[in-house]
Order: sequence, then structure tokens, then C-alpha cells
Amino acid sequence: MKIRKSEVIVIGIILVSFIIGIHFYPQMPDRIASHWNARGEVDGYMPKFWGLFLMPFISAGLLLLFMLIPRIDPLKANIEQFRGYYDGFVVLMALFLFYLYVITICWNAGMRFNMIRLLAPALGVLFYYCGILIEKAKQNWFIGIRTPWTLSNEKVWKKTNKVGGKLFKIAGIISLFGMVFHQYAIFLIIVPVGLTAIYTVVYSYLEYRKETRITA
Repeated sequence: MKIRKSEVIVIGIILVSFIIGIHFYPQMPDRIASHWNARGEVDGYMPKFWGLFLMPFISAGLLLLFMLIPRIDPLKANIEQFRGYYDGFVVLMALFLFYLYVITICWNAGMRFNMIRLLAPALGVLFYYCGILIEKAKQNWFIGIRTPWTLSNEKVWKKTNKVGGKLFKIAGIISLFGMVFHQYAIFLIIVPVGLTAIYTVVYSYLEYRKETRITA
């Protein structure tokens, strides 16, 4: 199985994560802060080992999944048509998890900051790129806006993913405002993405109804 450049990059990020975890292990408290509420306050802890190594393990598991998807999808030929964008997403996701991992370690090392405020720009970039990927995605079973109606009709797929891609880009831009209005950051992050998800499902159904009436 040929290893792609993007996969090599992600493997490197994962190895660096494990090295960082090993380096900081002796300095970390027995309980690691691992979850923050909407106000940026810690409300969850885990044992030191899992607090330092769970994220690298998750990243490794996701890499295996991302490597598998283009190889098992029945429509994998379609994925190859936008593979460059997919590979970019794989790297960006790994960088996002690495960023989350680093700021979590910084917090537990004694630094104090508003976690949600720091996550807002990272999520904004991730959502924006998701919009790009969705716009470029050809019909497949794993990537893009997959509803019964987009998977049943290629025209509906194209229309829905084009609209959904633009909305995800807008959601990403709105998320960036969480850096400034940090007291509303969680809402600026969650609400636009939630509305986008609901809208695209309804939109795909209505477009499917329209297309089936045309071809009937």
C-alpha cells in the first residue's frame, strides 16, 4: 500500500505528539485538565497517562481511518478526482488536534488563558477548509454532505454540496469572531455549523423532490 505525502506528514505530527507527551510526563500533575465548559472553565479531568497520550492515540486512529476511506469507498474513483483537497483536510485535521494537544499541555503546565477563545480561530480555519472540500467533493459514501437524496441523485449532490460548502465557509468566518467576542464564542462556533447542517439536509430533500418531478 503506497504511503502518500500527506500521510507521512501526519505520521510525523503524531510522533512529535508522543515525544512531547513523554517529555512533559514527569512535570504534569496526576490529574490532567481535559475538558472546558462554554465559559472556558475546566470541568473535566483525566489521569495523567491518558491526559498526555489520548490525543496522539486518537490522531493515529483517525489517520488509519482517513487512509482507509479512499481505498474502500465503492466510489473511490470519484474521491481520486478531489484527492488533493482530501489530503489537505487530513493534514489540517492532524494540525488542529496537535494544536489542541499543545494548548492543553500549556494549561496543565501552569499557563492560563480562555480555551474557547484560542479554539475559535482554529475551528474557523477548519470549518472554512471543510467548505472548500465539500464544494470540490464528487459523489461518494464518506466525504461531503451525504443524505439519502444526495446519494440518490448526482445533480442533487452537486447542488447541495455547492451550497453547503459556501455555508461552511461562512460558518468558519463567523467562528473567527469568537476571538474578539469570547463570551459568545461557543455560540459563534456551534450555531452556524448546526444551522448549516439542518439547512443542507432540508435543501437536499427539496432539491431531490424538484429533480424527481422534472424527470417524472
